[in-house]
Amino acid sequence: MIPAPGAGSESTKKKRKRKRSGNRGPQSSNPTQNGAPKAAVHNAPKRAYAKRVDEVSAGGLVIDTTGALGLLIGRYDQKDSGRTRVLWSLPKGHIEEGETPEQAAIREVAEETGITSEITKSLGVIDFWFMAGGKRIHKTVHHFIFKESGGLLAAQESEVDLVSWFPLSEIIGLLAYPDEKKLIARSGELEK
Repeated sequence: MIPAPGAGSESTKKKRKRKRSGNRGPQSSNPTQNGAPKAAVHNAPKRAYAKRVDEVSAGGLVIDTTGALGLLIGRYDQKDSGRTRVLWSLPKGHIEEGETPEQAAIREVAEETGITSEITKSLGVIDFWFMAGGKRIHKTVHHFIFKESGGLLAAQESEVDLVSWFPLSEIIGLLAYPDEKKLIARSGELEK
């Protein structure tokens, strides 16, 4: 009897053997495989990671004495060469050593806007990441609602381009940053 082609013939056995041996991993301790030295993998350039920096700030929404207007700061969008697009946000700034978030928030609002105020309630905390100066910044911001108590409206020249009062009903629509929009919307403060 003649076996069917490929049914246990010598050539099939060799193919199977070759196939299996290729699946068992490296068969020798030769430092090169496929002509490439193994050390090449270990000498690959190391990835440079950006340094992480943690920042903590405080600020929030100041409501004027009439209860109808909210105070926002504006900065010209750096991506807009015509300097026509303004990014409106809540006034805020870094907490100095020894300050509470509440103390820093009151100080920063006054510095950035010229308006003095007192905190009426906490809005909550948001945090976010961004890149600046080759560093990964993790920023945490404590937000409050303030009531205007005095001062003269004036943008802080070094950090703020514009400062203005807006009807409370327009605040959420004007805010440039989604986290601030959500925080104010959840507060229910603008639904008076």
